[in-house]
Amino acid sequence: MNKTRAQFSSRFGFLMAAAGAAVGLGNVWSFPSMAANNGGGAFLLLYLVMAFVLAYPALMAELTLGRYAQSGIITAMSRVGGGGGAGRLGAGIGVLAIFTACLGLTFYAIVTGWLIGDTLSPLFAMLGFEDWAALLDGAGFWKDWMLASLAMLVTVGVVLAGVNKGIERWSKRLMPLLIVLMLVLIAVVMTLPGATAGLAAYLVPDFSRVTGQLVMDAMGQAFFSMSIGIGAMVIYGSYLSCDAHLPKTGAQVLFIDMGVAFIAGMLIVPSMFVADELGVDIFDSGGQLQSSSTLLFDVMPAMFAQLSGLGAGLEVLFFALLAIAALTSMFPALEVPVAAIVETGRVSRCWATLVMGGVLLASSTLILVYFETLFGWAITVTINYNMPLIGALVCFYVGWLMSRNAKLKELRSGAPEIEDTLFWKLWPWYIRFVCPLLPIVVLVNGLLD
Repeated sequence: MNKTRAQFSSRFGFLMAAAGAAVGLGNVWSFPSMAANNGGGAFLLLYLVMAFVLAYPALMAELTLGRYAQSGIITAMSRVGGGGGAGRLGAGIGVLAIFTACLGLTFYAIVTGWLIGDTLSPLFAMLGFEDWAALLDGAGFWKDWMLASLAMLVTVGVVLAGVNKGIERWSKRLMPLLIVLMLVLIAVVMTLPGATAGLAAYLVPDFSRVTGQLVMDAMGQAFFSMSIGIGAMVIYGSYLSCDAHLPKTGAQVLFIDMGVAFIAGMLIVPSMFVADELGVDIFDSGGQLQSSSTLLFDVMPAMFAQLSGLGAGLEVLFFALLAIAALTSMFPALEVPVAAIVETGRVSRCWATLVMGGVLLASSTLILVYFETLFGWAITVTINYNMPLIGALVCFYVGWLMSRNAKLKELRSGAPEIEDTLFWKLWPWYIRFVCPLLPIVVLVNGLLD
């Protein structure tokens, strides 16, 4: 093991960083919308099942691979593949993962910029800076570019500070703040008319909505929400202490991710019903959301506008928590390519971070220039195609090419009793025969959708 390699200083620091990577707009935006449109509690139950069936085993594959190789995904996949074609193919898969992380970061910077703007605009209005508020409320290339640049600048600053003083320190601050903001907003929203009906719709299962497509959606949501398939959990696993109990640590990350998604649903779904009660046009005649893609940026602000002074404060808190969720997902997406460059031994972390930040901001600029063509394409390629494909290939490599003894040795370093547990009796076989297939199902469903 490389003795100079950075490590997370505590289990809590790792959990917050890994949870920050996993928790993002998928938990706060996509998950509640899917639940609202797909039987509420029925989708929630399916999501929980799929988190254990697919997300947890795949997460364990990436964490085990990273700690075993003590490197990012290119070197890790090459090492597991060994010499020859399998090793070169593994390195190629790693390159694809890094490309996917970078592509995801380019559109995520734009969305995070929007969220920062939607946080600052009502705040400026409350403070009397009407011109600044109007500027952030407006549309246009330069406004979007400045906000995306701000999001990228914050991300570069955190990653530039390193694993401990940057990613770990800020994750330990921002993730608890995210949860506190959610709980405060839930407490306020539940006092508003229509909220209890929304809570019932969210928690009470409507099994008549359960279809094969719903199962696919739940599987895809569980997979995407854990940030599997971009190399983030591989690199974070490489920063994890050898004393850490990997199965327990992975389960804790999973439970935090699921918990945040569940809490987000308790906020967003009742808010939809509050908006409906206040006269905001949100549902169609069939009871479906008219447009889940505009839920955050159109429907929620319209609801807050109906609540006068209280609404302005709630709007600031709401978009602040969304911005935090987005930022904590940007940190690992930038760390993936930065770590890969640093591992070559030719470039310092400082220069690697600055160069990658500049390249990715230029890519975000290109997407903004050709927004109608490139924005949706970047999202589709990242989420629907590349992440499931890479996730399946990582599971295949860990399952088939990483020897059983190597997996056992890595797990045993933090859990001496692992050989006698149910996890060890099931996971090595599951990661071979089941886990590589399930992401392919998600990929095929995305291709056919």
